[in-house]
Amino acid sequence: MSENKSKIVLEVELNEEKIPVNINWEASTKDGKEACKAFMLSIFEKKTKETLKIDLWTKDMQVMEMDRFFFHTLRSMTETYFRATQNQDLARDMHHFVEYFGEKTGIIPTKESPKSEDQS
Repeated sequence: MSENKSKIVLEVELNEEKIPVNINWEASTKDGKEACKAFMLSIFEKKTKETLKIDLWTKDMQVMEMDRFFFHTLRSMTETYFRATQNQDLARDMHHFVEYFGEKTGIIPTKESPKSEDQS
């Protein structure tokens, strides 16, 4: 077993209704805690071959922030999927959806509109 280890800690502060009001995270490879508004955690269970997940966001996260969070998460998942599988056809289809999602949410300009600075 390797001696090299890293620890990631998520701390969620809940209000009386058990709704997240503050989320902080820290890792053993960086200094101190940092605040965030949302996180998604997916774990592939070794024995059952099922995915366990936790999705939390603070009550003050705005819809436009959630759109941006999903856009970046979907884009990252697409890149990870391609690196892990080398399935170029499916990764291309996923990329097209990410672009569609970005255009529909206003995160990236539509193909019909003039080019502007990428807001991502």
